[in-house]
Amino acid sequence: MSSIERVDVFVASPGRTFVTLRITTTDGVVGLGDATLNGRELAVASYLRDHVVPLLIGRDPARIEDMWQYLYKGAYWRRGPVTMTAISAVDTALWDIKGRTAGLPVYQLLGGRSRDGVLVYSHASGTDVPSLLDDVERYLELGYKAVRAQAAVPGVGGTYGVRKGTVYEPAATDLPDEQPWDTEAYLGFAPTYLEAVRERFGFGFHLLHDVHHRLTPIEAARFGRSVEGCRLFWMEDPTPAEDQSAFRLIRQHTTTPIAVGEVMNSIWDVKDLITEQLIDYVRTTVVHAGGITHLRRIFDLAALHQVRTGSHGATDLSPVSMAAAVHLDLAVPNFGIQEHMGHPAETAEVFRTGVTFADGMLHPSEEPGLGVEYDEKAAERFPYQRRYLPVARRLDGSVHDW
Repeated sequence: MSSIERVDVFVASPGRTFVTLRITTTDGVVGLGDATLNGRELAVASYLRDHVVPLLIGRDPARIEDMWQYLYKGAYWRRGPVTMTAISAVDTALWDIKGRTAGLPVYQLLGGRSRDGVLVYSHASGTDVPSLLDDVERYLELGYKAVRAQAAVPGVGGTYGVRKGTVYEPAATDLPDEQPWDTEAYLGFAPTYLEAVRERFGFGFHLLHDVHHRLTPIEAARFGRSVEGCRLFWMEDPTPAEDQSAFRLIRQHTTTPIAVGEVMNSIWDVKDLITEQLIDYVRTTVVHAGGITHLRRIFDLAALHQVRTGSHGATDLSPVSMAAAVHLDLAVPNFGIQEHMGHPAETAEVFRTGVTFADGMLHPSEEPGLGVEYDEKAAERFPYQRRYLPVARRLDGSVHDW
């Protein structure tokens, strides 16, 4: 019987910092998992190397569910982003091994296709309304059928979500960039540029917008109501989701669909949001919510309550977890949409992936497993670089919510 013989943890920064787990079995089968936790990557790498890897050697790689329960319950200290990201990496690697052993792509092991492709959206932004409109046009010409729109708030020095240069990369500084934030200015401006997008391009595509958790519940309700005429696909992260009951207030005042969950890492974090139908899309990810095994559990609960999937897919998801997300998206019955930002050219030097984009959708590789390979030698050319997301501060200098 095959067993786990070796486990390696790699930290490299090919355009973005990634933590990659590689599990090798005694019969030579290799599986890959993503263990990237943006801004806290080394914490997960240490958790894996010092605490998880010794537990894996000699175990049966086919017992995926048992391994998940063993790592989750056996640690006593449960949940949290570091623990769940580490478990995610192991779980994803084991699904990769399962597929390679069976000679099937992972989506076939999950029940096969529920759709022909995975609808995705990408990020248009601008320093003002004209440049935003030009960027939306660019994405529509590339074939996207769904576009997220963000523009810099006039008079506010830094607006998260607005691309600087050719690549949108929010984690770009060695220490957090501290950016000012003005809620009233945002509330007055954002609806105007979303209306401008609809006025220029019409309603023949899906339009999304990210609030980045920066509003109180009543402010989020006000915003959602003000943009109902734009028919948004969703407003994302309108308020911090630690208080799940806050979304009841938003629901009372607006019919704009709500998406939330990318910073959540377990089914318990989103249970009330789903079962009370306080959201329309759950954005938990394969890399931060316990891997394919646990994310499928979240999606199954969501399906019972007419909540669809809309997983986070920023550049801090390596090609490994993006491939895993696409395989799962393809199989689940309640899929909604998948975020897709792509990766810089340096990333492609380290990761080879069979996921392709066509007609506004992503399509998984038909190779066994996840269809991703990791070039260890190439990764050595991109040593670890510390990079943090920015921190928002109100005009009075106090730290603001995301």
